[in-house]
Amino acid sequence: MTDLLHRYQADLGLAQAADITVRPVSEGVLSSTLPVAALAVGAVAALGSAVDRFRVASGLTAPSPRVVVGDRVAASFAGDRLLRIDGRPVAGFAALSGFFLTADGWVRTHANYPHHRARLLSLLELADDADHTAVAAALLRREALDVEERAAELGALVVAVRTPDEWFGSAPGRFTRSGPIVSSTVRPDGLPSLPEPPTDPMRPLAGVRVLDLTRVIAGPVATRDLALLGASVLRVDSPLLPEIEAQHLDTGAGKYSTLLDVLVDDDDDERLTALMSSVDVVVGGYRPGSYIDDHLRAHRPSGAIIGTVSAWGGRGPWARRRGFDSLVQAASGIANMCGGKAGGRSDDGGKAGGRSDDGGTTGVPGALPVQALDHASGHLLAAGIVDALTQRLDGGIGRTVSVSLARTAAWLLDAEGRVDTPADPVLPTDEHTVLHDDVRTARPALAEYDDHPFPARPWGRDEPRFPS
Repeated sequence: MTDLLHRYQADLGLAQAADITVRPVSEGVLSSTLPVAALAVGAVAALGSAVDRFRVASGLTAPSPRVVVGDRVAASFAGDRLLRIDGRPVAGFAALSGFFLTADGWVRTHANYPHHRARLLSLLELADDADHTAVAAALLRREALDVEERAAELGALVVAVRTPDEWFGSAPGRFTRSGPIVSSTVRPDGLPSLPEPPTDPMRPLAGVRVLDLTRVIAGPVATRDLALLGASVLRVDSPLLPEIEAQHLDTGAGKYSTLLDVLVDDDDDERLTALMSSVDVVVGGYRPGSYIDDHLRAHRPSGAIIGTVSAWGGRGPWARRRGFDSLVQAASGIANMCGGKAGGRSDDGGKAGGRSDDGGTTGVPGALPVQALDHASGHLLAAGIVDALTQRLDGGIGRTVSVSLARTAAWLLDAEGRVDTPADPVLPTDEHTVLHDDVRTARPALAEYDDHPFPARPWGRDEPRFPS
């Protein structure tokens, strides 16, 4: 269960952590063909070990030995499925997100956000009100790789479902198998003076300011971890790209949230520049060449820790392509390994779209029991940022820390512990959730914290400044 922890520490040249006690997940929880439990526990163990190193380096007391509670970790990874609003669960995927059969294989689409839905329909030359049946029929007339390439050109989100051998035999697949799980590189800039040391072991990052320029799951999970540790986190979004409410309720705990229209409003652009000048950490999830990514490169503060998360890697053949956890699972071969027979169910509980040409049986792709690539990558990014802050204590030198969902997927596919016939996955119990008013969410993955500092605040309602 700690193989990923050891790999993380070896990649970054860190001393191996002291003994970590792991309480394994209960039977059936995170059950999968692939070792999802090992990925989840390992990522959280990496985060916990990084926090302990920071505590020790800051003169604080670290818990000994560290305990990683498997079911607590699983509940955090399954946060979207445990989320309840007024006692009711929320839908995981939109109607046009899922697996569809094409003329020569399967594809996976992602259309949870309105602008992605619009691009998918434009790609398929369908009307704005087209439904699942119309999309299935349109895709059945096309070939999978052709749709994938055309989607990449238009900014739509469709990938072909591959086997692991097909993925790792391709240029983008080979790239994702190379390099460290978490990359951390030194930059030639540093702080003019070091901040005051923390005094509370439960809030070791008190006084650290974090600018969160991420969306969806992986990046927000990383910054939620930093907020849990006492950092002041301000998330900035564009008012033109609204967030999914349930997603924000799950990953927005402990953070402040504001809106800046930097592409249109010069004043907002200046506000973002001013915010960047005053922070210790900036976490970004925008693709290379985007306006926000260029802005960050131009205005990053001296000595700051820059964290980046991407779907396919910050470099490599697919660096500029959009992607989500579900799409990385499909392209990398995970969906193929987790699949079943025709009539099987996709990870959102809905029927996969399309039929084989002759009406016969064809294998239906599947998915991991949770969006494990997102959550694991988020915790690993937070671990790398905390370790970079520890290293910054000695001289104030800045670093850039990077993760990608596809690199995490490659680790999972290469890891030992596959199961030929896994049990049906079950959710962790409500013991690992907490209720605030009418919203029930998962507890933090780190076992020493009973809850996050405060529940998710209304999205985008805060002022564009850090609270005093």
